[in-house]
Amino acid sequence: MRPPLLNPLFAGASGLKGIGEKLDKLLARFLRPVQGTPGATTRIIDLLFHLPSGLVDRRFRPRIADLPREGVVTVEATVIRHRPPPPANKRIPYRVEVSDGTGVLSLVFFHAYAETIRRALPEGETRFISGKIDWFNGEPQVAHPDHIVAGEEFGRMPLIEPVYPLTEGLSAKVLARSIAQALEKLPDLPEWQDQAYLQRHGWPSFGTALKAMHRPETPSATGPDAPARRRLAYDELLANQLALSLVRASMKRAQGRRLAGTGDLRAKLIRALPYSLTAAQAGAVEEILRDMASDDRMLRLLQGDVGSGKTVVALLALAAAVESGAQGALMVPTEILARQHHATLSKLCEAAGIQVTLLTGREKGKPREEALARIASGATNLVVGTHALFQDDVIFHDLGLVVIDEQHRFGVHQRLALQAKAGGATDLLVMTATPIPRTLALTVYGDMDVSKLTEKPAGRLPVDTRVIPMSRVDDVIEGLSRSMAQGNRAYWVCPLVEESEQVDLAAAEDRFLQLASRFTGKTGLVHGRMKGPDKDRVMAQFKDGTLTLLVSTTVIEVGVDVPEATVMVIENAERFGLAQLHQLRGRVGRGTGKSSCLLLYQEPLGETAKARLSIMRETEDGFRIAEEDLKLRGAGEMLGTRQSGLPLFRMADLSTDGDLLATARDDAQLVLSRDAKLTTQRGEALRILLYLFERDEAVRLLAAG
Repeated sequence: MRPPLLNPLFAGASGLKGIGEKLDKLLARFLRPVQGTPGATTRIIDLLFHLPSGLVDRRFRPRIADLPREGVVTVEATVIRHRPPPPANKRIPYRVEVSDGTGVLSLVFFHAYAETIRRALPEGETRFISGKIDWFNGEPQVAHPDHIVAGEEFGRMPLIEPVYPLTEGLSAKVLARSIAQALEKLPDLPEWQDQAYLQRHGWPSFGTALKAMHRPETPSATGPDAPARRRLAYDELLANQLALSLVRASMKRAQGRRLAGTGDLRAKLIRALPYSLTAAQAGAVEEILRDMASDDRMLRLLQGDVGSGKTVVALLALAAAVESGAQGALMVPTEILARQHHATLSKLCEAAGIQVTLLTGREKGKPREEALARIASGATNLVVGTHALFQDDVIFHDLGLVVIDEQHRFGVHQRLALQAKAGGATDLLVMTATPIPRTLALTVYGDMDVSKLTEKPAGRLPVDTRVIPMSRVDDVIEGLSRSMAQGNRAYWVCPLVEESEQVDLAAAEDRFLQLASRFTGKTGLVHGRMKGPDKDRVMAQFKDGTLTLLVSTTVIEVGVDVPEATVMVIENAERFGLAQLHQLRGRVGRGTGKSSCLLLYQEPLGETAKARLSIMRETEDGFRIAEEDLKLRGAGEMLGTRQSGLPLFRMADLSTDGDLLATARDDAQLVLSRDAKLTTQRGEALRILLYLFERDEAVRLLAAG
């Protein structure tokens, strides 16, 4: 139960003046995007946690004769005359001329009500006017001033004003007014931080910090190093780390089981491999087997760069579970990947006598019933599937190890759900092919131990990456023709045009038609809206060489493995994030042939896009790319958190607050080592912190334990 003290913060914002039903819905969609709940309403806390992205300094008060070329100014001037537009022409703006004796300034209003302007700016009266200066035909003007106030109201005009991120249909004034009202509802909260730590950093209390952000008194009050902002960032990171530590403690508390294995099946699998394990793979296998053989439950993250051989490591872990008499499950995010893993693993497992079953949403009727029966009876040792493994009718005979591939697409809740199927004693191995910066790994996988694969299998050549303008697309197609004539296969990836599958699909189809007319009978198309069997058919034809050019949307980003493909063309590469470009490039360079990746960009290039493409040219090190991606894009966008339900930080910015994260982790572990149930005075205050940042599940774990 949330403490009553916090009820005013979680109350609906519709009680505030000026927030009606329509604005409430708009604010909820904007301020609570992760919820994704239809009909969600705005709460007071959503307004308070919407921090400014910058400031406007209105203290600069020049005379009109000394106005600068640009910037925000505040002018004291007398209204000389109104110049309304002719009634027949609505496109001409309404102008008001004001003067301070040194010159004349025009105030410009488009589509404005004359009566409203006359009331605000009566002729002959003096007003303080603040807004962005502009110049038209050599004359200064301010279009739609931010503030117009009389002398007696000047003291109430904010001279340093916060600037908030906005959405279509929401005005800055309405949002600022709503946040100001929300601040009045802020209750006095107990201090959950260590007093000595606060004093050392000179940080204010939580309430004072929040007020300082929304009512800044100096131009640096909301900057990255401002004490108020750092205090709030640390609160959010501590809530995150405390919650993850509690999840970990809860998972570890459930009695684990020893899955030591005999090594027989693993030996057969290693003999069946066409190559030797790398030192990194052997090291990761050793760490995983050590965890599985202990009485504690395994919670391990296997981080590997593109093509570093995570699947083989996972297979050897699953084989150890089977050797111990248990079953293993491998869960992946897409059907394409599930079918591909099933095909690859079945071949290897045949050599070791391990039975593999595929289970996705597409299996229906009798085939599904038969698969479920094999899983329930224990006739199958290993199950490969998608989210379908979560469904209620899937009952395992004895599930010992769960491997989740590309975990950040699933989220913590599903992780818990799958483990619950095994009565809580299951070992868990999570794999991600997206190298994650340490700071981000701590916030997402802070409850797990980590193994890293940093080498590629022997014989893999570097991928030659080139950056080419779209204006040279015909040259690229010519080059592609020469490469395909030599028997090479190629991918052509079309961009995410906008948040619309329809438009993306049209772009991919247009490019497909162009390339199919050039390479008749050799070109295939794959996109997310195709039916599963159609997608499989095209992928199979590309894999067996019937097709040599595959045009695709980003559906091939994760895990598609065709070693004969040596060319990757990414159209409008400037629209992709670094991690995604790295993933796509990783689809080539998987065989022994020399591979190339061509990044086609639309001119002119923005600074961020330019930086992104130049990093892609410089390095193939996924861990370095991930660090750079975090700097360029921030955590939320990098993990696609809005879609995946991961915590999207509202106060903290991991590219600047990474140092606070390690401290928060140490603090959380120290607190729980001394006060595992959070029952001391600080512990009780930390419970309030967890509820405040909506980590309610973590508090429930305290009660359950």
